[in-house]
Amino acid sequence: MNVPATAALPPPVLIETTEALAALCERLASAEFVTVDTEFMRERTYWPELCVVQIAGPEDVAVIDAQAPGIDLAPLYALFDNPVVTKVFHAARQDIEIFVLRTGRVPTPLFDTQIAAMVAGFGDQVGYDALVGALAGASIDKAFRFSDWSARPLSQQQMAYAAADVTHLRRVYEKLKARLEREGRLEWVAEEMAALAQPATYRTEPEEAWIRLRSRSGNRRFLAVLRAVAAWREREAQRINIPRQRLVKDETLLEIAAQAPVDPMQLARARGFPRSVAEGKAGAALLAAIAEAKALPESALPEASERGNGVRPSPALVALLKVLLAAKCDEHHVAQKLVAASDDIDRLAGEDAPDIPALHGWRRRVFGEDALALKAGRVALAAQGRRIRLVPLG
Repeated sequence: MNVPATAALPPPVLIETTEALAALCERLASAEFVTVDTEFMRERTYWPELCVVQIAGPEDVAVIDAQAPGIDLAPLYALFDNPVVTKVFHAARQDIEIFVLRTGRVPTPLFDTQIAAMVAGFGDQVGYDALVGALAGASIDKAFRFSDWSARPLSQQQMAYAAADVTHLRRVYEKLKARLEREGRLEWVAEEMAALAQPATYRTEPEEAWIRLRSRSGNRRFLAVLRAVAAWREREAQRINIPRQRLVKDETLLEIAAQAPVDPMQLARARGFPRSVAEGKAGAALLAAIAEAKALPESALPEASERGNGVRPSPALVALLKVLLAAKCDEHHVAQKLVAASDDIDRLAGEDAPDIPALHGWRRRVFGEDALALKAGRVALAAQGRRIRLVPLG
């Protein structure tokens, strides 16, 4: 018989065999929801190294040793595919990325309490500690936050720390879900979960890595070279499994794209680029990629509009839209960052009809329609006491 999710759970069980994992997942297959978290290492590698998966259900809390000899996580992945069990995470993106890399699939159905908290008015990217304190009346012991989770055996303190995350998360989920149901905002969260449920969200395509560098240049030839060198860095970092910034820092990559070197000597002059790499096979591959980008026909060059058209929007209009965003988010008790990012505001100020989240779905109802009306001069902003209100014009 299931017990209420708020009831005290037993001490965590360490799962080190496929048989024990299968038995656990069989019990959890009838649960309404399970809470999930992971511990992984990524400081020295490109690919995340999964060490531990912690999971809690109505009567179970378990710490799964993902590195136990011979363990097969297939029963866990089957549970993640179970359509009747909601998988609850907090700040799920990095956790889910690990499972997408391993299986190609996103755990579904999915609920992210960080996003739900932003919808419920807890502020931008509210931390788990603050949420646990506010909704579960508990505190998180941070002593093992930066523990080496690849070391074995796991200590009792590590076990307790890992289990605490998923036990408190049950109460957080219950409280958030009830609050969002009362406010009629579960549909808003469902829209956000739909984006998180796409495997493509977690895949890094080397040819798209240049977009993260946020260059505002309108020179299409430069952007083509930047695209090529960023793709080279991504593939090389993946190949040797080290963090991309440890291989080549962003500022060095931008310098290389601007200089477009033609030989190892020129490449080695880029600040922070090792001569040994410049003169080796990896350097030769980078130089070949640069040469190919320089030889592209005009029709194959990336459009400057993919990163903005290089024309900065009016700072005054950007500021006005940010005031409107703050006012509307305050009115609706929703986090600003969830409604519109800073780049979205810039695009909204500088483009006629940008394809940004703020102009779709619930965000459009909360902010987008009024933002377009403000840009078109149909409304103005006015102070009324301690609040900002919209005033129709004309």
